[in-house]
Amino acid sequence: MLKDSACSRSGVALGIDFGQRRIGLATGNELTGTATALQTINHSGDPFDELDRVIRDWRPDRIVLGLPLAADGSETEISRSARRFAEQLGQRHPGIAIEMHDERFSSRQADSQFADARRSGHARRRDARNLDGIAAAIILESWLAGKNLPKTP
Repeated sequence: MLKDSACSRSGVALGIDFGQRRIGLATGNELTGTATALQTINHSGDPFDELDRVIRDWRPDRIVLGLPLAADGSETEISRSARRFAEQLGQRHPGIAIEMHDERFSSRQADSQFADARRSGHARRRDARNLDGIAAAIILESWLAGKNLPKTP
């Protein structure tokens, strides 16, 4: 089951860019509001063993899973798959808060950041294999930025 958004103990969050064949991962810190791409898990339907290892290694307080909505904000088949994935993840890791976050345009932004890095000489073509990890970092940073917005009375 999805958990509420209570304050974290360590402030470590794991960002996930869910896909049917690839899952991008990033880690972030709720205090600093920054995220870093980790890796991309290539899978054929069951990514949980490798994902469980990452969760054990990083011990996040929360997981922020990108919700791939249509451009108009409506649900799609992939967004329903992401929700099912979140439920499975919650069953496997009941002590970790899981939040869904709108990921519209995160892949496009990751592509743009990668193209900029290539033009400036900071990335190579082979680095494109981690675009899903970059998208996960963008999703996580977007969630962190929204979390740290000042509340209006």
